[in-house]
Amino acid sequence: MSGQLNLVVLGKQGAGKGTQSQLLCDRHSLAHVSTGDILRAAVQAGSPLGLEVKSVLESGQLVSDDLVNKLVDDRLKEADAARGAVLDGFPRNIEQAQALERILGEGGIKLCVDIELPNELVIGRLSSRRVCQECGTIYKDTDIAAISGTCEVCGGDVVQRSDDKPEVIRQRLETFERDTLPLLSFYESRGILVKVNGDQSVEKVASDIDALLHGRGLT
Repeated sequence: MSGQLNLVVLGKQGAGKGTQSQLLCDRHSLAHVSTGDILRAAVQAGSPLGLEVKSVLESGQLVSDDLVNKLVDDRLKEADAARGAVLDGFPRNIEQAQALERILGEGGIKLCVDIELPNELVIGRLSSRRVCQECGTIYKDTDIAAISGTCEVCGGDVVQRSDDKPEVIRQRLETFERDTLPLLSFYESRGILVKVNGDQSVEKVASDIDALLHGRGLT
């Protein structure tokens, strides 16, 4: 798989990982590999792995690294990942990063992009976020849909997620620093870590990422 363009996108909650990952996929015809999407799809498909995931989730436990690794492995074998993939939300720890290397082979990950954002900006972004419970459309707390509580896309209820409250965000940031920051050293030791300022417009962040890819001869 060394000829593919496989990228890892890291960053704190609210840094724009999902947005930038999707933009990268659109620009370079790559698969968007999001662990959240994979878990939901597996459960909906009712595959053996999906049934196992469903059982774990219903029991209130966390999905194990081994199970997530298997799901990612299967996802990377799908047709839309033939040219490569952008991994969003995976890996989350060193063990998963090592598993990803085994899945893709030596040199399988071409670049790890870390979208940097100060904690206070993360808290500000996420605490002002409102989400439709039905379709997942995201609004700011000043948007009409957020104020009215009704989604403009599907008519569903627009709410503040419990994990978007400041005290919960701080706990999530502590978890990020404990589990995810070691990944930066992991990818830096392989010479493929690059950092991007996330406190810019979506367009400027995307442009900076593309410039880094081009500078490495990856586009």
